[in-house]
Amino acid sequence: MTKQFGKYFLLASALLLTLNPATLAQGKKATIIGHVYDSACYYTKNISKPISHECAMECAAAGSPLVIVAEDGTVYLPVDKKMPALGQNYRLAKFGGLKVKATGEVYVRKGSTAIVLETIEETK
Repeated sequence: MTKQFGKYFLLASALLLTLNPATLAQGKKATIIGHVYDSACYYTKNISKPISHECAMECAAAGSPLVIVAEDGTVYLPVDKKMPALGQNYRLAKFGGLKVKATGEVYVRKGSTAIVLETIEETK
């Protein structure tokens, strides 16, 4: 019985590890679906959905970083892989408050998740 339990435990553990963004190999390409939020509003206002497109645009124009909050609650900070790196608000601003599908390389470091955007588009 112990060997059987061990097999199932290893299988279940492997499955859980593949579903957790923290276990993605650094730089592994992924597709995420979520909403574009103003980061300050998301963290300080305890909101569960973006307030409006206009609000996100105003905050982005003022310099607040925009983030993508995936359907599973993971917050993805869009980053640039080039050096010197450019902020990514110019790519996300038109999607502020909207649901998007984004693809790119995902990096996880000490509890934070970033995505190097390859594509981003509005989705329903």
